[in-house]
Amino acid sequence: MKKTITRFVAVSSLLALSFAFREAAANDWPQWRGPDRTDISKETGVLKQWPEGGPKQVWLNKDGGLGYGGFSIVGGKLFTMGARGETEFLIALDANTGNQLWCAEIGELYKNNWGDGPRGTPTVDGDRVYAMGGQGTLVCCDAAGGKLIWKKTMQELGGKVAQWGYTESPLVDGKLVVCTPGGSQGAIAALDKMTGAVVWQSKEFTDPAQYSSIIAINHNGTRQYIQLTMQSVAGVAAADGKLLWRSEWPGKVAVIPTPIFHDGCVYVTSGYKAGCKLIKVAAGNQVSDVYANSEMANHHGGVVLVGDHLYGYSDGAGWVCQEFKTGKQIWVEKQALGKGSVGCCTEGLLYCLEESNGKKPASVVLIEASPKGWKEHGRFTLEPQTTQRKKSGRIWTHPVVANGRLYLRDQELIFCFDVKAK
Repeated sequence: MKKTITRFVAVSSLLALSFAFREAAANDWPQWRGPDRTDISKETGVLKQWPEGGPKQVWLNKDGGLGYGGFSIVGGKLFTMGARGETEFLIALDANTGNQLWCAEIGELYKNNWGDGPRGTPTVDGDRVYAMGGQGTLVCCDAAGGKLIWKKTMQELGGKVAQWGYTESPLVDGKLVVCTPGGSQGAIAALDKMTGAVVWQSKEFTDPAQYSSIIAINHNGTRQYIQLTMQSVAGVAAADGKLLWRSEWPGKVAVIPTPIFHDGCVYVTSGYKAGCKLIKVAAGNQVSDVYANSEMANHHGGVVLVGDHLYGYSDGAGWVCQEFKTGKQIWVEKQALGKGSVGCCTEGLLYCLEESNGKKPASVVLIEASPKGWKEHGRFTLEPQTTQRKKSGRIWTHPVVANGRLYLRDQELIFCFDVKAK
């Protein structure tokens, strides 16, 4: 009888552990804008209303390195990038404590008046992590200990470092890791994710690289990769890089936000008065504009599609809710929060982070993703502030929520807050 009870307890413990692992895995955030690059989280059980002063801070790491690297959280580890001295690093922290687990050298420091260091988000795929530094060096490392497996530069693929560096977050899709070196050899390159060997480059699509990241879709019977540049938004075949369709884009100065695909249409936006556009990709990959307007001109804070509406900050207007299908502005809010970024949508709630020039702490605000208007569910200020941010720099790393934790960054300062409902 005693053996039976012991066996039952052991089996029950294993089942509980297995369930907890599956739950954590389901709430992981393995890449830029989450599992499917939409910034929509399937996580449940988060706080619907923050207490006065904001959620409890769990930890603060003061040695994340300089730069604007984003976060990926998988298997209890947080992966990001940062510059220390004259070198950029891929960094792994314990997501529960903030303690560094390992760091791996990416390459030479990228320098810029708006802030030195890397800009993208690492991508975790199984036991490997992929990351691109500001100079365009793409590394593949062992996720457990950080050992370098292979390295490839965008210059080897015909690319050239743009004014604000390479900011792309690499896409892992099946057997490929896909990136945007830009240039005459092919704007988009697909590499063997195991070796880094070139599988193809998009010979018909040769725009210079900008600062956006690729999304992958299945449409018209074909796996496609969609990317936005200063001149175009285009779709290429995942199998061989063949150009499937292209639509002109009047980009100015810098084109940064990630494209959004929904219901056979592609939405793009960028700042500097470029505005936004919705493109229908019909049968045979025939494209036509549904609308083009200036209701949303998103600089780099990101836009999230929740249901039938888009949410983000539009230069000159403020925080905007826009109808996806028509482009119509539903509401605008300019007074409640300054320019900033919007993080993932979790249970109908958006995490908004204000930029800061250092004169005052940035505000973090929780709002409803609702076409009925701006409705707050709590706010707090992000303190302490870094003393190492360049004069022209701001807080530009997007918020991430994973496994009941909210992760924020101000240069070398990486913050973790508990947002899980009790």
